[in-house]
Amino acid sequence: MPGLDFKFLERPKRRFHCPLCNRIMRDPVQVSTCGHRFCDTCLQEFLSEGVFKCPEDQLPLDYAKIFPDADLEQQILSLPIRCIHSEEGCRWTGQTKQLKAHLSVCSYNVVPCPNRCPEKLARRDLPEHLQHDCPKRRLRCDFCEKEFTGEAYEDHQGLCPQESVYCENKCGVRMLRMLLPQHMLSDCPKRKLPCRHCTKEFLCDTIQHHHLQCPRLPVQCPNKCGTPGIAREELPIHLKEKCSNNEVLCPFKEAGCKHRCPKLSVGKHLEEAVQSHLFLLCGVVNRQRLELRELRHCVEESSRNFDGSLLWKLSNYSRKLQEAQSKINGCVELFSRPFYSHRYGYRLQVTTFLNGNGSGEGTHLSIYIRVLPGEYDGLLEWPFPYRVTFSLLDQSDPSVTKPKHVTETFSPDPNWKNFQRPRPIAMNTVRGGCLDESMLGFGYPKFISHQEMMKGNYIRDNAIFIKASIDVVQNIIK
Repeated sequence: MPGLDFKFLERPKRRFHCPLCNRIMRDPVQVSTCGHRFCDTCLQEFLSEGVFKCPEDQLPLDYAKIFPDADLEQQILSLPIRCIHSEEGCRWTGQTKQLKAHLSVCSYNVVPCPNRCPEKLARRDLPEHLQHDCPKRRLRCDFCEKEFTGEAYEDHQGLCPQESVYCENKCGVRMLRMLLPQHMLSDCPKRKLPCRHCTKEFLCDTIQHHHLQCPRLPVQCPNKCGTPGIAREELPIHLKEKCSNNEVLCPFKEAGCKHRCPKLSVGKHLEEAVQSHLFLLCGVVNRQRLELRELRHCVEESSRNFDGSLLWKLSNYSRKLQEAQSKINGCVELFSRPFYSHRYGYRLQVTTFLNGNGSGEGTHLSIYIRVLPGEYDGLLEWPFPYRVTFSLLDQSDPSVTKPKHVTETFSPDPNWKNFQRPRPIAMNTVRGGCLDESMLGFGYPKFISHQEMMKGNYIRDNAIFIKASIDVVQNIIK
């Protein structure tokens, strides 16, 4: 019985098992030359691979010497088994050859619905299915008395034209479903009607009240300017901007002109008062210039860094490196925002060449620091005396591996011109958008090679972080 998994009362002997599939043999065949037995299907699949040898002893096989083993098949069919649905509750036992006959009447066996619906279910559940669930069962509608299949009846329910229903607008009227569309279209007091002015929908018994306050209802201008059909909601704008009989302020009222006249006379006033309007605008421009200067000063004051350190993030690293390599924008030097060594201290700035500068050009990242003119230079010690530390930060996860920052520290040479008191930057020191070489600053042209940067985790999310810190020695006054 191909396709069935048997549940034997006792474990079958080893000689009943197929050596190829390790299951009870189905349609057993015997190789007469060596006596080994196999499932007919298993042996055919084995031989289809082109190996014409016995799977057990590897001796050559001859198709003419493979025969069905009827005796062994009868022994297998005589083995005692349980029903394949024993775990579901069936208590039948018998010989293997009796299983097929039992399954034809077993209440736990899965069978197709006799009405040819897609369902397959246990034989014992079939009566309930045929009576209540089968989509192919026959049912009669209580209202129109037509007969339908179960599937069609479910679609018919709620749509039968002979069923008595209430109006969907909840006006309280009950009628046959086939009369409901006409009622809702022309008779129902709760039906929705569009306002002919604003096109919004309202209930039939409330639309008259809406007309008393409809924003699109045409009204007349109270100034009697003669403009026809002004929508109620547009009347304030009409009176303020369009009504020719309405008085308006001069368009230069924000600049200080107090003149008021009818809208039609505004053009004449503008022609006559050109010079006075120009004086007013000049005053506005001067006041705005002072305000902008004050705002700019406030912004600079709020953005200053006075703790002696700078953390500089360079985003879009790959694009900026490519621009530096091709010198697309002329200047390949990038400038950080200025920062202070300490409060009322030295004003500093870090610069970098992503593609290197001088001896590091094309192979390294170069970093420099410049001393900028500051507000407190007249009170400070010169030349610049404090030690400077540069770091390229390793962006590795600290919980996984210890970051390996690249760090270099130097103490300023008092004889180096870059650490003398700086002079204000003149326009002739700027060439092509970059500072003159004398303004380069002091640092490392070979701070880190491009190869080392690629090996480490210094570039992450297409960004690098450069840190600069100033070791300021605080004087303690006793």
